[in-house]
Amino acid sequence: MTKSAVPPILAGKHYGAPSVFVPENLLREARRQKRLEGRAVPAVCVLDPDGDIVRQTRADGRAVRDPEWACYHTDLYRLTHERTELGLVPCAVGAAFAVLVAEQLFASGCRLLISVTSSGQLVSLRPPPYFVLIEKALRDEGTSYHYRPPSEFSSASPLLVEAMNGAFDGLRTPVERGATWTTDAPFRETAAAVAAMKAKGLLGVEMEAAALYAFAEARGKSVICLAHVTNQMAQVEGDFEKGDGEGSAEALDVIVAIANAWSRLVAPGPAHLARQRDVPT
Repeated sequence: MTKSAVPPILAGKHYGAPSVFVPENLLREARRQKRLEGRAVPAVCVLDPDGDIVRQTRADGRAVRDPEWACYHTDLYRLTHERTELGLVPCAVGAAFAVLVAEQLFASGCRLLISVTSSGQLVSLRPPPYFVLIEKALRDEGTSYHYRPPSEFSSASPLLVEAMNGAFDGLRTPVERGATWTTDAPFRETAAAVAAMKAKGLLGVEMEAAALYAFAEARGKSVICLAHVTNQMAQVEGDFEKGDGEGSAEALDVIVAIANAWSRLVAPGPAHLARQRDVPT
């Protein structure tokens, strides 16, 4: 048995080839087995890896589980916040799980996916909590390499990022911009690794963004990732505090601001036609 210089995760990839197993077929079989009619999910959907937004809005009586969501692995909750209908999927933690759900959401009618994930602070911009609009994420995970050829970073759509200019003015919690480190192994963040990521100027460490951006680029989909910087990796007493309601109200403010900015970008009308051709679906 010969040793290959190329690790298996990089070997035998054909990035332009179609997939054999597609989310539409999985959802078809799930609907058949569960006897579901199925219906489109909201145009704007949210990944809530910690589940705090869903838990808080369910407790408030606002979020309602969608019984027609056919995914085998998750529940989807519908919520209208400030006249914006959202589809929320809680507790899809990690790159592989996040992209698994993202594929199924877009196959079910989603047009914009927003991920709001907790993040450990690397470069100290201010005391947590605050948000970072992730412009690019270092690919220290596995899923992105199934969607895009090797590179150091996955990046958000420049057009989507540009559309966010001014979107967060006046919000109660600051929204910074920058790059993060996406890892598959949060409990293997060694001192040397953390120092190297700080030297790159990365603002936080999280578990989904690099994969979601690689998926978005490969599939031509609209995805925006936020890091909710809530902790310093438990290096100080009383870490991981998000604020009232576990930061859910602040997160919803940012989500709706993003949804509104995206709606303006894709709105019909002569002023938008040229730009729409370049907007991911």
